[in-house]
Amino acid sequence: MLVRGVPVRADSVALHDYGVSEQNGDIRPILADATTTLARAGVATPRVDAELLAAHLLGVSRGALVLAGPLNAEQAGRYRRLVADRAARTPLQHLVGTAPFRRLELAVGPGVFIPRPETELLVDWGLAGLRGDRPVVVDLCSGSGAVALAVADEYPGARVHAVEVDAAALTWLRRNVQRYRRGAGSVTVLAGDATSPAPLAQLNGMVDLVLCNPPYVPSGTPVDPEVADHDPPGAVFGGPDGLAVIRGIVARSVRLLRPGGRLGIEHDDSHAGVLSDLLREAGAYAEVTGHRDLAGRPRFATAVRRDIPTGRLAHLPP
Repeated sequence: MLVRGVPVRADSVALHDYGVSEQNGDIRPILADATTTLARAGVATPRVDAELLAAHLLGVSRGALVLAGPLNAEQAGRYRRLVADRAARTPLQHLVGTAPFRRLELAVGPGVFIPRPETELLVDWGLAGLRGDRPVVVDLCSGSGAVALAVADEYPGARVHAVEVDAAALTWLRRNVQRYRRGAGSVTVLAGDATSPAPLAQLNGMVDLVLCNPPYVPSGTPVDPEVADHDPPGAVFGGPDGLAVIRGIVARSVRLLRPGGRLGIEHDDSHAGVLSDLLREAGAYAEVTGHRDLAGRPRFATAVRRDIPTGRLAHLPP
């Protein structure tokens, strides 16, 4: 999430007249020009993005581009605009309309946080510990529904509840749940604050697994233009220390989880020790563990709900 970058004006990027190649319709020079344009604009993966935009335009897989013929005039104009928009740092996922997440292709666009590959590791951990025919799973701060739908897709018996407070994100969440209503398992969408007792009060003490990818970037942290200009700020920034929502999630999950139920929360690189301390200080969690992403950065923390006396629950937030 925290890839830094420099905004680039769309009118400062050299654009080429993509069209019929002089090399027997070979699309490779067209992609090379687009790659150069995107690289100059500071895009992190210019060749990949150039190919994915072309594949989207032509309605083929990225691998099938080697068989593609030349672009006609109409296609060339559309491709030129797509490359210009990407060079201006419009997210690739907004331009193609979807974001891959595990086995799913999720609809995304303005108003919803784009799911990131590192969150797939949180889902890996969650799925690995599920048992039984009908486990109860809660996805807090659900956004596009990536976590909820991935669990439902890969553990079809799970009863998954997705909680989201933002109206725009809820629109995308419901669209994705509707899209996968037959292929994935059961997902119930709930509108509400993930830290409030209201949305899931009926599940207190019954939940087997809580997963959460909350807003956790400390306010004022430099982020890429794709994040700063297109991801909803409320889904990215978590207050001065990045923990404003996380504190509420830690407390709320004590009530939701059954004894032995598990909690996994994604966090900022700087939160590894702090979040582990928050979990231990809550007095209701055991087996507090930090996990790293594929780049070796601290990325999420997990814990198991202890069996604590009912009297102690009375002193915890509802």
